[in-house]
Amino acid sequence: MHQILPISFQSEIRAKGLGVRRDSTAFNSNLAPRFLAHYDDRLHNRTGDASVAEEAKRYTIRATQARPHLDGAWDSDIWRKAETAKIDWFHPLSSKHHPDAQARALFSAEGLHLVFRVKDQYVRSVTTEYCGPVWKDACAEFFAQPRADKGYFNLEMNCGGTFLLGYAEMQADGKKKSERVPWDLASRIEIYHSMPEKVDPEIAEPTEWRVEYFVPFAVFEKFVGPLGNVAGQTWRGNFYKCAENNSHPHWGAWSPVGTKLDFHQPDKFGEIVFEG
Repeated sequence: MHQILPISFQSEIRAKGLGVRRDSTAFNSNLAPRFLAHYDDRLHNRTGDASVAEEAKRYTIRATQARPHLDGAWDSDIWRKAETAKIDWFHPLSSKHHPDAQARALFSAEGLHLVFRVKDQYVRSVTTEYCGPVWKDACAEFFAQPRADKGYFNLEMNCGGTFLLGYAEMQADGKKKSERVPWDLASRIEIYHSMPEKVDPEIAEPTEWRVEYFVPFAVFEKFVGPLGNVAGQTWRGNFYKCAENNSHPHWGAWSPVGTKLDFHQPDKFGEIVFEG
C-alpha cells in the first residue's frame, strides 16, 4: 500500500512554491540559480514504506529498420514491435493519482527512438525553456547509463515537448559531477508532443498525452566515447513519470527507486538490453 501525502502538506508546498528534492543533475552548482532545483528538506527527509518490493527489472530494446514517424502513433505497426515498459511503481509520498504511464523504445543504426503514452489527470505544464524545471510539470523521463565505467544521462520532457538533458558522472574523489548537455548537441534530438507547449490552468479531467523523440547515438558518444554497434549491449536505465507543481503530485518509476524520493540513483536502474 502506498502512503499518501497529506493534503495539508501538499497545500503548504504549493503555497510556498516548494518542490520535492529529486537532486536534478542537469546543472553544476555554478550555473544560474533560476535553473537549479530548490526543495523542502522536510519532505525529502520523509521516507516511504520500506516493505514495498523492489524487483530487478529488464527491458529489451528491439531493432527497427524503419524509423518511427515521430507522430505519437503508439499503436502503429512499427511501435507494436516494441516491448512496453509499465511505469507502475509509485513512491509512497505520491498522491492517490497514479497515472497509467507506459514507454516503448526501439533502436536503429542512427540512434534511440522512444515514445511515452500517459493516461493522466490534473495535467499542468508551464516550463518552456531548455533545461528549465520540467520535472515540476506533467513529465516523462528516461535515464540511461550506456557504459558501466561512465556516467548516466537524464532526459526529462514535459507534455509540451520542452526538455532538459543532463549528464552526471562520479569522480575519483567520490563526488558526482553534473552538467547540462549543450544546446547545440541537445538540439539534435527530434521531438513530437501531443499537447500544447504550455498547459495552464491545470486540466482536471482525464487526459491522454504522448511524447515521442529520437536521440542520435552521437549525443551519448560526446560524453562516453564511441559506442560501436549497440546490438547485444546491456545498458542500465529507468523510465519515470512525475508531476510536482499540480494539485496531485506523484512520482512513478518502471524500476522502483526505494524509500528515498530521488530518481538519480543509478544503483536502482534496471537493465536495458539491446536486441542482437
